[in-house]
Amino acid sequence: MADQLAQWSEMQGGLTCTYFSPAHKAVAEQLRDWMRMAGLEASIDAIGNVVGRYASTAPSARTLIVGSHYDTVANAGRYDGRLGILTAIVVAESLALTRTQLPFHLEVIGFSEEEGVRFSAPYIGSSAVAGHFNAALLRRSDSKGISLGAVLHEHSVDLSMIEKLARRPQSLRGYLEVHIEQGPRLLERDLPVGIVTSIAGVVRFRITIDGVAGHAGTVPMALRHDAAAAAAEIVLAVERRCAATEGLVGTVGQLDVPHGLINVIPGRCEFSLDIRSSDDAIRDQAIADIRTAIDEITARRGVTAAIAEIARHPAVPCAPAMQAAFAAAVARAGITPFHLPSGAGHDADQFAGVTDIGMLFVRCGNGGISHNPREAVTADDADVGARVLRDAIMNLN
Repeated sequence: MADQLAQWSEMQGGLTCTYFSPAHKAVAEQLRDWMRMAGLEASIDAIGNVVGRYASTAPSARTLIVGSHYDTVANAGRYDGRLGILTAIVVAESLALTRTQLPFHLEVIGFSEEEGVRFSAPYIGSSAVAGHFNAALLRRSDSKGISLGAVLHEHSVDLSMIEKLARRPQSLRGYLEVHIEQGPRLLERDLPVGIVTSIAGVVRFRITIDGVAGHAGTVPMALRHDAAAAAAEIVLAVERRCAATEGLVGTVGQLDVPHGLINVIPGRCEFSLDIRSSDDAIRDQAIADIRTAIDEITARRGVTAAIAEIARHPAVPCAPAMQAAFAAAVARAGITPFHLPSGAGHDADQFAGVTDIGMLFVRCGNGGISHNPREAVTADDADVGARVLRDAIMNLN
């Protein structure tokens, strides 16, 4: 199923599927069709989420959501996000074939946007369902200058339609998500699955360094105010600070010299900064230390820094009851339960404070690499993940 979805892409020879692209719409339609074939009532909602429902015989029952996302990063792997949707569809089909009755409604949701690639706006799909879609995102534009609001308007979608997608907290039994680990810890322990304890908090910045452009051959080294050299020193400062604390990570994933030329000293450098930890206090102390380092570096080099915070998401603990449900199901499968935090963000973030959340990681191959075409999951591990998810659902009440 994952291989079939990967045929729809915005690039040749690789997988890229961003929000409301033709590839994105084709994937949504395929997921909807698979949900219907699995015995679910299924449709695509106003914001592009694919929603399948397996109804309880008790109309007033609450709803358990099992979901993940189907959009991808650029040149992606085939399992990040999508594994969770496909696993949920397979489990729902098993329940439907055996006519298993649940004490709650089951909704399988393929969320339309989690990665934030096209509009620098993650969690578009899940935030709408969780009830806190940020209307300011409608003004965000993609690389072609097209706003999210314009894209939705083209599909006759307005803010009121998005707001109607929100689930009432009292109507929910919980939220579960299966996801590839995106790391090596399960691989190192030779375990097919693990129970997530928490999801790391992340703060993201865009930083602009302004120096003085000059001729590469005539300005002495001691008199330069090189914006790129200052940025490079800041990148190394981020690396040193984050490497010094267990569980803290810092990444400069974008680095650009606007209008840069081979024979011109860079007058401006722009870069991103992503700082994460499962402990918000540790993360925020690191940010403070990095800001101090930026102040020292820019003052010494005679350049200036403009720092704009563009996103902040707190660390999110998984509900003890959901962790226990997954751990019991893992143990019944004859596997030693192993608990671990997630360094990546997930759609589950959006349901924190709305309902109980739980996550199950499935082992990654190829050293745990993700967001990469080499991303891998074995059929056996996917099978274990599906069986554990089904067992956990069957034993919730």
